[in-house]
Amino acid sequence: MFDVLVYLYENYHHPEVCPEPVELAKSLSEIGFKEAEIRDALTWLTELAARTQGFSSRKPDERAFPASAHRVYAPQEYAALGVEAIGFIESLANAGVLKPIEREIAIERGLAANESPLTLEKLRIVVLMVLWSQGDDPDALLLDALFPDDDGSEPRLPH
Repeated sequence: MFDVLVYLYENYHHPEVCPEPVELAKSLSEIGFKEAEIRDALTWLTELAARTQGFSSRKPDERAFPASAHRVYAPQEYAALGVEAIGFIESLANAGVLKPIEREIAIERGLAANESPLTLEKLRIVVLMVLWSQGDDPDALLLDALFPDDDGSEPRLPH
């Protein structure tokens, strides 16, 4: 599933430019992705869109999420996400990279990945897809934080 998500991010600058699901699934299959990973990725993205729409339709008052507030994680969230992933989410939130609502969507989508604990690499993809779904184009510094360069290759560039 995560390989499909990365492919979509790299090849479609915004979710709105993705083809319809049936056409997208066909093209992903032709590229070589397996049917199960395509199905899982498209389901995950559909649910991401629903969560994003749900949050934006309620338009919660930003004052409900003051900067001084501390997010308390449930034991189930710790078990599913792991301490390292939660620390990463909190560091992005504290740096202002993730708005409180985006943090909640990232947590929910991380839990929806059904991997326990979710690896930091996969959580980074979740965060990238949450930002992508919001129309946020991460700058080079954020991309470096999301995907540290371990092999000395060229730095990643935003869309």
